[in-house]
Amino acid sequence: MPNLALHARQKKPSLTRRARHLADNARDRFLDAQSLVQAQLTPFEVIHEQDIVRLRYYPPLQEDSIRVNGEQVAVRPQPLPVPLVLVAPLAVNMLIYDLFPERSLVRYLRARGFELYLIDWGRPGRRHDSLHLSDYYAGMMPGLLEKVRQHSGQRKLSLHGWSFGGLFSLCYTALGDPDIENLALIGAPLDYHRNGALGRQYQFLSRQVRALEKRTGLRVHRTSKRLWRSPGWMNSLMFKLTNPVGSMQGYVDLLKNLHNREYVKTHATQGAFLDDMVAYPGGVVQDIIQFLWVDNVLAHNRLPQLESKQGFDGVKASLLLVTGRDDPIVTEQCSMPIMDLVSSEDKTHLRVPGGHVAILGGSGAPQAIWPQVADWLEARSVTLTL
Repeated sequence: MPNLALHARQKKPSLTRRARHLADNARDRFLDAQSLVQAQLTPFEVIHEQDIVRLRYYPPLQEDSIRVNGEQVAVRPQPLPVPLVLVAPLAVNMLIYDLFPERSLVRYLRARGFELYLIDWGRPGRRHDSLHLSDYYAGMMPGLLEKVRQHSGQRKLSLHGWSFGGLFSLCYTALGDPDIENLALIGAPLDYHRNGALGRQYQFLSRQVRALEKRTGLRVHRTSKRLWRSPGWMNSLMFKLTNPVGSMQGYVDLLKNLHNREYVKTHATQGAFLDDMVAYPGGVVQDIIQFLWVDNVLAHNRLPQLESKQGFDGVKASLLLVTGRDDPIVTEQCSMPIMDLVSSEDKTHLRVPGGHVAILGGSGAPQAIWPQVADWLEARSVTLTL
């Protein structure tokens, strides 16, 4: 007969250690999450600062190969002739570009041979509420890209823009820079009234606001910019509300896997991105509401700025448009009109699995998306066109 008392004494330390392990993981995740975060480990240099804006350069990797989601990727020894500039959107922090050591977009692109730069728009305070969308793509981008050209010694550039970063890249190129060689637009918006469930809400809002304008003459841009500022916590909340079930499920899964230290680290790293979004300046929110949601100016081939008659026919760069099959924030129908409005002769549409964040940095992106985007860019960056 087994000695139950002895068996209980042998099990008790194991249960105690497990409980202590769970408590340590829970404490670290909720009280010291930063100690678990694995993001932004790839070295970079800040080569230019402009108020809160930072221009990063990622120097060549020292390894012969890197691991990407468990697979080895060879590091290209010689850089490609055309530098690549990542144009970030607003509201997000930069962790998404370098989220995990084996799931880092900047590390992967650097390994593929791209001389790599990133525009970090910083964290706007209340003194930045006067900024409008055009201040980014027409005001700041020309000077930032000139700094890239000076640093790299190359005039021709490729732009890689995700979400609003894609919109900025498209609008900047439309203004007439002939030296933008390639545009890779990832989840870039255009026709807001054809944006699925959100688009129907924008159409309803458009009718209401236009009726109010007709009766009172009031327009969003005639109100105080400070009233429209959207703080970072609100942007995080609104993003999570696009998929409330998925957001709650993430914490349920955390509790189920609290014993797994690596899972807890992954959850904390993802939370460092999703829970720490950046504010929209008041002027930007005014533009979003009036130009994008109400007037839907992009779909009418106009840039989102006051009294603009400029369209997208000035875009002649080779164009790659990436849309996510499960993207509720920028649907394929919202993004696809870009293909018809630009004058580019070389145009490619890539439909990929995933939602708005997943198509840039999700767990499946390193295998399903990054190689296709990098292959497309590499094929157009090997030699410079005259």
